[in-house]
Amino acid sequence: MRSLYTWLLRAAVPLILLRLWWRGRAQPEYRSRWRERFGRVPERASRAPLIWVHAVSVGETLAAVPMIEKLAARHPRWQWLVTTSTPTGSERARAVLQPLIGGRLLHYYAPYDLPECIAPFVDALRPDALVIMETELWPNLLAHCAQRGIPTLLANARLSEKSAAGYARFGRLARPMLRELDRVVAQYPADAQRFVELGLPAERVVASGNIKFDLQINLGLESEAQVLAHQWRGRRGRPVWLAASTHAGEEEIVLDAFQRLLEDFPELLLVLVPRHPQRFDSVARLCRSRNLALLRRSDDGLPGPAHRVLLGDTMGELLRFYGACDLAFVGGSLVPVGGHNIIEPAAWGVPVVCGPHLHNFSTVAQLLIDAGGMRVVEDAEQLADQLADWLRDDSGRRSAGERGREVAAENSGALERLVGEIDSLI
Repeated sequence: MRSLYTWLLRAAVPLILLRLWWRGRAQPEYRSRWRERFGRVPERASRAPLIWVHAVSVGETLAAVPMIEKLAARHPRWQWLVTTSTPTGSERARAVLQPLIGGRLLHYYAPYDLPECIAPFVDALRPDALVIMETELWPNLLAHCAQRGIPTLLANARLSEKSAAGYARFGRLARPMLRELDRVVAQYPADAQRFVELGLPAERVVASGNIKFDLQINLGLESEAQVLAHQWRGRRGRPVWLAASTHAGEEEIVLDAFQRLLEDFPELLLVLVPRHPQRFDSVARLCRSRNLALLRRSDDGLPGPAHRVLLGDTMGELLRFYGACDLAFVGGSLVPVGGHNIIEPAAWGVPVVCGPHLHNFSTVAQLLIDAGGMRVVEDAEQLADQLADWLRDDSGRRSAGERGREVAAENSGALERLVGEIDSLI
């Protein structure tokens, strides 16, 4: 079955390259560094142990940072190879990890899952172990690592019912692939059980919690958030709503809700942060088409009383944005993407609103909902109504935020357990 998969993927390569070229219209970085995707990278000169961490995009990259930081401090001789699949993930990997581990960091795009791409990549870099973040499984990559004796670990692994059903439809491919994994550190027992049901030997999987709960908000970050909050609120203390990681189709809903809210809360400031940088300009045009006075974060200056929307068109600032707002909507949830990181606003004590599509964070979402720190809405009307309730009730809003913060604190500790599993494997 893997042979058929390989030949189908080879046949699809021209279409994959065409898609990269097409996406490069909006984000030129997609048109560069193609050699890396075919496994052509310089040979590594060092003979120090090399740990390969694969993180697809921004979310997985940021989740990997504290893990790498902790292990790098324990093992100062180890070098680190971080691969991503997207330009935004690539940018975050370099920007965040370079200051932490400096010359011990190698970064490339991940090679395509073809033997002729993986083999030269592995030969040139000689990794000693592979850690894959969350659920990015590739049959040929895992088979090649098994053949070369490179131990593999799936970290912070999640597997929703929907994803498990998808793998089950291709059981003849999925089962041998899962058996190539040496260790799976799943987020929750339900995730672990789904891996076992798909064919992973039960002794190779453990549930340790979600490492994103181990978010550290230090004094420096708190200070930066306080400065932002003061700048955004102004002397009159205007309320701030952050709509974060939004996708196409969500900004329209967010702006519909916002314009309803302005009728009762005319000083409300919307901080709107699209998920993908290539959409910044189109979202700006959308706001202006609705006659909403817009300021871009990348512009010099601060939002004044006349500004209605601040467009977050910079990278790496979302975490401090959560600390500067009163309310948060987390995107990828009103459209069928599966949701994004709802732990970050909860850790700041900010009440959260999401849409119903939360399969990427189903367990976390249920914890927050049960505690009263999060609400789920279906459309612009419900979104506006829920936010209005919290804007009218300062005590209720703060209480909801505090309950979310308690959930985040109570579920920490997964990072230390994951680091222990990686140490024992390597």
